[in-house]
Amino acid sequence: MKVLVAGGAGFIGSCTSEYLLDNGHEVVVFDSLVKGHRDAVDPRADFVQGDLGDALAIERAMVAHRPEGIIHFAAFIEVGESMVDPGKYFRNNVACGLNLLEAAAHNDVRKIVFSSTAAVYGMPKTIPISEREPTIPVNPYGESKLMFERILRWYHEIHGLQYTALRYFNAAGCSPNFGEDHNPESHLIPIIMQAAEGKRESIKIFGTDYPTPDGTCIRDYVHVLDLAQAHLLALESHEVGAFNLGSGAGHSVRSIIDTVREISGQEFRVDEAARRSGDPPRLISDSAAARATLGWKPKFDDIHEIVESAWRWRCDHPKGYAR
Repeated sequence: MKVLVAGGAGFIGSCTSEYLLDNGHEVVVFDSLVKGHRDAVDPRADFVQGDLGDALAIERAMVAHRPEGIIHFAAFIEVGESMVDPGKYFRNNVACGLNLLEAAAHNDVRKIVFSSTAAVYGMPKTIPISEREPTIPVNPYGESKLMFERILRWYHEIHGLQYTALRYFNAAGCSPNFGEDHNPESHLIPIIMQAAEGKRESIKIFGTDYPTPDGTCIRDYVHVLDLAQAHLLALESHEVGAFNLGSGAGHSVRSIIDTVREISGQEFRVDEAARRSGDPPRLISDSAAARATLGWKPKFDDIHEIVESAWRWRCDHPKGYAR
C-alpha cells in the first residue's frame, strides 16, 4: 500500500513511517517542518514539504503520489497553549485537517487513520477509560481533536471515506532510529530526562496530595512502536470508529522519576509544587476493543523497557535532531 503520512516528520509520525516501510509499504511524508524535523524522515520515504493550511499543496501531493491510504498526525499538541490561544488550535487541527479530507475525497482515497487523543474524554468518571466514556473535553486541544473525529464521521457518511480514530494516552519510548524532540518539551518522560542530562535544574511535581498511593498523578504510557503497529492494523482494517490505545497500566509521576533515575544512573533535584488546574488523579486506558477488533498486540508493556528505549535514543542523539 502507498500511504501518505501527514505530520510524518514528528515524533509518532516518524516512528510510524519507519514501521510502515519495515513492513513493506510505500510512504510519502507530508510535513511543514514547523514542529517536525527533516532528519526524522526515513530516507526510504518520499518527502513533500508542505503545509495543510495550503489546500493546493496537499492537492498537488495527492495527485502526484496517488496514495491509497492516509495517516494523519499533523497537529498542535500543547494543552496549555491551547488554553491561551484556542484559535491557533482550531485553525490548525480542524480547518487545516479539512483541506486534507477534501483532497482525499477529490482523489478517491478510501481510508484515513486519525491520530486522536485521550484528551477527548476530559475528566473521566470511570477508570479504566473505555470508548463508552462520555467525550467532554476540558481544553481546546481535546475539543479540536473531537471536532475532527465528528467531521470524519460525516465524510464517511457522505463520501464513503473509511476512517479509524485512535485515541491514545501517553506516547513514550523511541525506536532505535527516531525519537522524541519537541521544542518546547511538554511530555513528562523527556522532561525528566532533560533533568538527568543536566539540561534542567530540576524536575517539578505538580501536586503531591492526590488520592493515589504516593499522592502524585497516575498516567498510562504506551510505546511509540506499539502505536505504530496499531496505525498499520487500523489502516488495513475495514473497521470504522474510535479505539483507545494504552497499556492498561498506570504509573505515578514519582515512579516515573524513580525509573529514569535508575536507568540513567543520574541524580537530579525534584521540587514539589501545587496542583495544576484540570489534572485528573488517574488516567488509565481500557484498550480491549483495539485488541479484540483490530488485533492489536502491544510488545512493550513494561515501563522500564519504554523508558530505557527513550534514554538510549537520547544518549545516541544528545542534541536531538540538531546538527
